[in-house]
Amino acid sequence: MKAINRRDFLKIFSGAAVASSSLLVACKNKEGDTKEVKTSDKSMIPRGKMTTRKNHNTGDEVSLLGFGMMRLPVIDGASGRENSSSEIDQEMVNKQVDYALEHGVNYFDTSPAYCQGRSESSTGIALKRHKRDTYYIATKLSNFSPESWKREESIKMFENSLKYLQTDYIDYLLLHGIGMGEDALDNFNKRYMDNGILDWLVEQKKKGRIRNLGFSYHGDVKIYDLLLKWHDEGKYHWDFVQIELNYLDWEFADEINPRNTDASYLYEELHKRNIPAVIMEPLLGGRLANIPTYIAKQLKHKRPEDSVASWAFRYAGTPEGVLTVLSGMTYMEHLKENVATYSPLEPVTPGENEFLLSVAQKIYNLKTIPCNECNYCMPCPYGINIPAIFSHFNKCINEGNMPNRGANDPEYAKHRRAYLIGYDRSVPKLRQANHCIGCKQCNEHCPQRINIPREMRRIDEFTEDIKRHPDKPQQA
Repeated sequence: MKAINRRDFLKIFSGAAVASSSLLVACKNKEGDTKEVKTSDKSMIPRGKMTTRKNHNTGDEVSLLGFGMMRLPVIDGASGRENSSSEIDQEMVNKQVDYALEHGVNYFDTSPAYCQGRSESSTGIALKRHKRDTYYIATKLSNFSPESWKREESIKMFENSLKYLQTDYIDYLLLHGIGMGEDALDNFNKRYMDNGILDWLVEQKKKGRIRNLGFSYHGDVKIYDLLLKWHDEGKYHWDFVQIELNYLDWEFADEINPRNTDASYLYEELHKRNIPAVIMEPLLGGRLANIPTYIAKQLKHKRPEDSVASWAFRYAGTPEGVLTVLSGMTYMEHLKENVATYSPLEPVTPGENEFLLSVAQKIYNLKTIPCNECNYCMPCPYGINIPAIFSHFNKCINEGNMPNRGANDPEYAKHRRAYLIGYDRSVPKLRQANHCIGCKQCNEHCPQRINIPREMRRIDEFTEDIKRHPDKPQQA
């Protein structure tokens, strides 16, 4: 496996920028005169200017921004993905869907696994209020548990998706989470091959109940290559593939975690086959919107009116062959900002790409844990709040508050206090890393393939060290 080289990388992004240049300046007012509209001006978000990409398989004109329905708002103001006890705020979901459709967003991505199983139903309620031909529904066969590997259970899951989404066909159906688990190939065979479910899905496509069939990839590149080999051989045809792509994962995914694959490789394998790419994690679960202050200042210096997050969205949307970029938008302000970024897209230039690669290098050098807070590892059977622990640890590194700067660091005591107090505030004591027993049940669910028990031990040992040594810095 060889990642795309720097020359080809620049060719991809410079070519995409030229191809999209006609989208950058035109916007008509009521009198029909054109005027320039800056996407960074969030108070003036034009309708009818959302950048779209055509799916050559079906002719679908898909909005470059896709609405990920995995973090729906709930009544108490939190996110449905993290809070299983609160009711989804259906009124707010309806408002967000209405706003999205009014501003050209027409791709809605959900799953039976999202929001503790409530996302499809909520999505269906919101979308049913609109004409079916004005939007595309993407959902997944999320048959992760051994019980759901049974043929009848997987079929039931698909049929339930149609029922909850209140539709008689799915526009984009994905095999969910291919490559996850310790034995990716064995896991894939049990989920889709031994029970004949993949062939059954192909039949459903022939019947018109599925319009596009693809898969979302996480982890083991061998299964990724195998599925694309089947595509080449004509064994199975993939209408699209969902991959993780952002400016950090472009070159550093496998260095951050050896079990991941660089986005440059994933993208190029699809691009050379003309398979449309759906992009997930453009912000790496929010990590690229919460980068260290000194790095954020560099981004703001180059484009003062743009947010840090908009850089990542522009990056993910620029390459040729990207069909849509998914964003899980809990809050209306996030939706509005992302709509503005893509109304229309201003592609990143080759120079900006070189700059973002240097930013990625700096972020990589921070050595944070590659958790994107997807919550697939939750709930922990022993009550550990895994994402919150990782989030606090990474936050301290990103903000320069890690108490590990050497024996002569005059601010060690300050950093130590901030770390320990922040830890107790962020994570209840009974849910902290010292309660992990190393059962490894979380590992098989992690798309980033993090060795979670090992990281829990590392964080616990580091925390206990600085508790015992208030005056002597320890290394993380």
